[in-house]
Amino acid sequence: MPCLNEAETVETCVRKTIGFFDDNGIDGEVVIADNGSTDGSQQLARDAGARVVPVIDKGYGNALMGGIRAARGRYVAMGDADDSYDFTTLGPFLDELRDGADLVMGNRFKGGIADGAMPPLHRYLGNPVLSFVGRLFFGSKIGDFHCGLRAFDKDAILRLGLQTGGMEFASEMVVKATLQGYDIREVPTTLSPDGRTRAPHLNTWRDGWRHLRFLMLYSPRWLFLIPGLVFMTLGLLAGIALSTGPVTVGEIAFDVDTLVGAGAALVIGFQAVLFALLTKVYAMQEGFLPHDQRVQKIIDWWSLERGLLLGGLLAVAGLGGLVASLLHWRVNSFGELDPRESLRIVVPAATALVMSLQAIFASLFVSILGIRRRQHPPVVDPAEEAAGVVDAAARRVAKDEPAKVSAGRAAGTARTTGNAGKAGNAGKAAARKSGATKASKSDVSDDDGASGK
Repeated sequence: MPCLNEAETVETCVRKTIGFFDDNGIDGEVVIADNGSTDGSQQLARDAGARVVPVIDKGYGNALMGGIRAARGRYVAMGDADDSYDFTTLGPFLDELRDGADLVMGNRFKGGIADGAMPPLHRYLGNPVLSFVGRLFFGSKIGDFHCGLRAFDKDAILRLGLQTGGMEFASEMVVKATLQGYDIREVPTTLSPDGRTRAPHLNTWRDGWRHLRFLMLYSPRWLFLIPGLVFMTLGLLAGIALSTGPVTVGEIAFDVDTLVGAGAALVIGFQAVLFALLTKVYAMQEGFLPHDQRVQKIIDWWSLERGLLLGGLLAVAGLGGLVASLLHWRVNSFGELDPRESLRIVVPAATALVMSLQAIFASLFVSILGIRRRQHPPVVDPAEEAAGVVDAAARRVAKDEPAKVSAGRAAGTARTTGNAGKAGNAGKAAARKSGATKASKSDVSDDDGASGK
């Protein structure tokens, strides 16, 4: 449970969850990811039986990731510590996880939203619209993208590399799990009015925009490609129709002014399509989006040379149009021209030139992005490698040589001492022999003989 000054409700949430564990024989713990509370929430949570984990980085997403990483269980359930969710109803979530689900989402619209539990703007506009956008952009089947009560396999969620630190964390988890093909399921859950008297941390417009921004940035198709194709199609069709003369629809006449707008729409659309491709390539290489075989085929086909060729052909067409416009001007003795005639030559030519430069620059940029993708291991010269091995062996030998010399000197000293000992023993033996002889000749006493020894 993320927590920031939830002294009024955190104890109740902890006790409910621990009671759920005890009633169902579940080996679990309650982790309070505290984001800097100043109202004593931490101690209240500990007294109720929770483990409090301090999270320094501010934000809903940061607090949750701190708690998720600190959790010790295989499965993790997350929910707000404001008593708006009933933690005694986690049984269906756990059943789905045990059945193989990676992520189990609660759905408040199916389970029930109590009066006063959700502002009307959130209930009838914000959540439905953002959830629809998420389903449209990413093909998800989740009906409630932003339900705060959900459960998941800890290892599976950590593999997603979630990074957002604010409220958009809720969307990021669903989007990335969907893109990775996770088994995502949904169970009805209820939402009750929270038990606190202070204002909620959620900011309607700021956090709503952050959710929408995240959904758009993670979908280059809807952010760039589809709008770009629409602009290109409209601009191309209108340009072709107006390049030969004015077009009248009812009482409305479209002429060269509309042709200029068509040229602009064609350029904007072409640029948006290029942005979609570049964004997709970058996101794939950095791991933000999964690998897309269709995009990979385009990149493999669209080499730098092909891009330069396409740009060159467009440039030739544009220059040809400019030459034609100069000839048209010459025919009129370089005098005043009728814009309705001259613009039908100049506008398509200028449009082709602009698109040629866009194609060339995009091809160069794709090639730059491909440098990282095509990195090869460094080539090692075998001779240099062998020389390095020899040098390393020589250094080891030089390092070991002083020790060997010391050991040799010690051994030589031991041998010298041993030889001296042997000589001493031989002398003693000779003395003993001499003493015995003297004793036998001069009848020396045993004590003298012992002294002789």
